[in-house]
Amino acid sequence: MWSRLLILAFVLLPAQGLAAAAFAGAKERVRALAPNGIVYVIDEQGTELITQNADKPFVPASVAKVVTSWLAMEVLGPAYRFKTHFYLDENRVLYVRGGGDPMLVSEELALLAPELVAAIGTEPITGMVLDPSYYPEKVSIPGIEDNSRSYNALNSALAVNFNTISAVRRGTKVYPGEKQTPLTPLAVSQFRSRGPNGRGRISLAKDPELSLIYAGELLEAFIEKSGGKVEGKITIGPVPPGLQPVYVHQQSRSLAAIINLLLIGSNNYIANQVFLEIGAARYGGPVSLEKSLKVANEMLAAHGLQDDIYLEEGSGLSRGNRFTAQGLAKVLDLFVTYAELMHGHDGGTNKTGTMSGIRTLAGYADTANHGRVRFVIALRGGGRLRYSVLKAIEQGL
Repeated sequence: MWSRLLILAFVLLPAQGLAAAAFAGAKERVRALAPNGIVYVIDEQGTELITQNADKPFVPASVAKVVTSWLAMEVLGPAYRFKTHFYLDENRVLYVRGGGDPMLVSEELALLAPELVAAIGTEPITGMVLDPSYYPEKVSIPGIEDNSRSYNALNSALAVNFNTISAVRRGTKVYPGEKQTPLTPLAVSQFRSRGPNGRGRISLAKDPELSLIYAGELLEAFIEKSGGKVEGKITIGPVPPGLQPVYVHQQSRSLAAIINLLLIGSNNYIANQVFLEIGAARYGGPVSLEKSLKVANEMLAAHGLQDDIYLEEGSGLSRGNRFTAQGLAKVLDLFVTYAELMHGHDGGTNKTGTMSGIRTLAGYADTANHGRVRFVIALRGGGRLRYSVLKAIEQGL
């Protein structure tokens, strides 16, 4: 018996020694790669494995979307569906009340329009009135600039294709940028006046009214594709009191599916649409950034994270957002049930953040000796350096 125990000890000690050496090597490798960077790694039990400058606040950039995703899944639930309401009065005027659906894209309109036409019939619609009252007239989101770049798209109660227009311009000629999206008169005029030459995408951030009219025009195009007819003007106004909806469209994608797209594509428009819905779900409409920040701060405080996660908005565009690595790692632990909704650029279960002078990476990594760890990396170096640090973590732990 004693001889067997002695043999077992000789077998285990080298293995344990190798693991310890690899662990120490991982720390040294991380320090060598990013001596001034923030690196924090914990295991499933919350044990700190690597902690480097972990108490320093940093600007998260798009890894802020992880916090938004966690808040949304907690408040709204993975099965939540955004809704758009349609009303028809006695004169066959169609009223459309937006519900902040972030995925009201062309493919969704192609699903929506036949159902709407079935509900209202093929007799011509005498006018279309768009009701955006679920949102303030213009939502001000910190970090969003007033320009035509698509990532600065204006958040809205009723917008299509992320409040952007995709097209191809060759001189004064404008062609569809996507086969699924018909060109409308407003799309042509906007792209002709300010779209780039060649293929491109512009936002409708500067004028909320233009954004709404474009949504109405594109909806009209899909209604007519489905056998309906719109003869009157497209205007903006409220749904008359007492008028009941004839059709309520539920977004075909669940919130979980939208969060998956959000984390993969890092879409700022989707992130803040979802973030704004959190406040309205808890405190009622119309939406407001203040309501959503109140919900976020309440939930963060409930988990002891009020000093570790400071949000100004939900996408990460604002440089006023400030996280600590310990705080974000705790959110990752809370979000672990939905970890597979992440799919990083390297194929891993992670999310990047990139701004001028900022490179962040956070998520989950599977290791040989410590299981699935939660990690946070915030650097000032090049974009690939964060992946080199992650590789050192994966190989060393």
